[in-house]
Amino acid sequence: MNEAPPEAPKDCPLCPRLVGYREQNKRAEPTWFNGAAPSFGDPDARLLIVGLAPGRTGANRTGRPFTGDYAGDLLYATLKRLGLAEGEYRADPSDGFTLIGAMITNAVRCAPPENKPTPAEIATCRPFLASRIAALPQLRAIMALGSIAHESVLRAHDLKPTAAKFGHGVEAALPNALTLISSYHCSRYNTQTRRLTADMFEAVMTRAKALAKL
Repeated sequence: MNEAPPEAPKDCPLCPRLVGYREQNKRAEPTWFNGAAPSFGDPDARLLIVGLAPGRTGANRTGRPFTGDYAGDLLYATLKRLGLAEGEYRADPSDGFTLIGAMITNAVRCAPPENKPTPAEIATCRPFLASRIAALPQLRAIMALGSIAHESVLRAHDLKPTAAKFGHGVEAALPNALTLISSYHCSRYNTQTRRLTADMFEAVMTRAKALAKL
């Protein structure tokens, strides 16, 4: 499972539908990043946060996970409030914002149409996630944002989804003394419907910080 590098090449050719969507976006917006978005954060991270996939006008535009969309506003503000980031987040990769002890990645590295990757695309991209996890020697905890990220983390460790049912704030033991903690995704839809509040999100991330011993 760990034969892939931790980061997919920007022009990753593995998923034809996602490649087609990427080319479509390149034609429409040639100044955008339009590629497999790399992970962002501390190479000595003790906490890895795993999202679903780049948003078309988020990481697909900027080249940094969760940068440029509403979910990033909540995610990065919470990280800074908990002392896991420093600088001023301005939704721009050149803003100088940095993470402390944490890294952010996605289960799927390329933007999918309607933010919905197929099961085959999720599986195809999983070796990059497994290698990203393996390449963090200080890692202690993984925070999964949403059910797809949760399942991808389990499968990256050769565990079946039944090994730990997804739920907000649910914790599960992983191999290599790691702990998985999951949260509802910090998407605009979830926060507008109050399925996830800022306080709920901060509570789970506070627990993730503790599990990572940060």
